[in-house]
Amino acid sequence: MAQSQNSSVDLTIKATSFHGLGTYGDIMVGNKALEFYNERNVEDYIQIPWEEVDYISAEVIGKKITRFAVFIKQGGHFSFSTRDNKKTLRAVREYVGEDRMFRSKSFFDVVKLGIKGVGKGIVNVVKRDKGDKGEKGAASDEGDAE
Repeated sequence: MAQSQNSSVDLTIKATSFHGLGTYGDIMVGNKALEFYNERNVEDYIQIPWEEVDYISAEVIGKKITRFAVFIKQGGHFSFSTRDNKKTLRAVREYVGEDRMFRSKSFFDVVKLGIKGVGKGIVNVVKRDKGDKGEKGAASDEGDAE
């Protein structure tokens, strides 16, 4: 059985972990860590100490928070959804801080950024091609002078 890192717990709520396949269990928000425990297998758990949390990103659709992801300093992330994500994130905010909690980009924001990136890429290719033609012409003129 896993040993909790928390000495006091602020919130315990039913949740789903999206690490690999969807896993059902409970999230505990405590004074030292955010912990997820699988309801079927007690040895399947995730413990994230508050010192390791880089930032938290919440997916918002309309006015509803559908899920949130905890990004850790080593570069990984864990995605969760609880029965009341708003309540969970309010409890987490006490330990992480509001300055490290963000709203993730929506589907349309990502598509818009992708289109802008493609447009910039096309402009850069056209500029590069024009620059190459000018340099090739200058180089061939020099070669002809000899």
